[in-house]
Amino acid sequence: MAPTMELTTASTQEAGEGAGQDAGLAPVEPYSSPFETRRVRAPAWVPANLVRSRRIWTAALAAALLVTAGGVGLLYADDVNNQNANRALTSDNEQLTGRSQNLQTALTTTQNKLTASQNQVSVLTAAAEHPTLGIWNVPQTISGSTYYLAAGVPDTFTYHLKLNATGPMSVSILSIHQFGDAVSCVQNGRGQTNWCMHYSGSAWGQLNTTSVNYDFHLAEGCAAYLLVITSASSITVTPEVSVTYNPASAATGTCA
Repeated sequence: MAPTMELTTASTQEAGEGAGQDAGLAPVEPYSSPFETRRVRAPAWVPANLVRSRRIWTAALAAALLVTAGGVGLLYADDVNNQNANRALTSDNEQLTGRSQNLQTALTTTQNKLTASQNQVSVLTAAAEHPTLGIWNVPQTISGSTYYLAAGVPDTFTYHLKLNATGPMSVSILSIHQFGDAVSCVQNGRGQTNWCMHYSGSAWGQLNTTSVNYDFHLAEGCAAYLLVITSASSITVTPEVSVTYNPASAATGTCA
């Protein structure tokens, strides 16, 4: 709306007269439009409620940041603790693995020793059940073809005959009956001892040799055998004769 203006008659007349008198001399005053707008400046003050809201928001943001920072710190500390715990568990696991390997090695060693001990026990048990004993190891001399060495072969034993001589010798294992025939051969003049003891029959024999190594089994179930050694010349015989206890379950050799 336009502003309201009051005009009096006197002033109008005076204005008219003055206007007529000074029309040519008075300067024209600048016109100011009643609708002219002016720039409105914002007030320098801020409402108290707005300031308070900003402070509350700032405090809330700061608190949220503190809570977040605290949570991150807790997560970091928890992660560090977990890593330390994981390293500790890894170290413990490595130690346990090492101990397990050591125990496995010790167990294997113990098992090997146990197996060796069991084998040794088996050997000793067998040796106890079947002991081996030396029965003749003294060197002896045969003075010529009319002499001989004789020894009984024990029964229930395996007879291990091992002989070495300084010259040729003849070795035979005879039954008692065969030995009787050999003695009769000598007595009847059919031959010398060196011949008759080996050609009148034998269970086993080896002629004109300097070394013998033989295991005889027929006496394991029979007490009826003799060993006879002769030579055509004078020699020395070195025996290493032994026996192993090994009784047969039934009669053997000439006793069967």
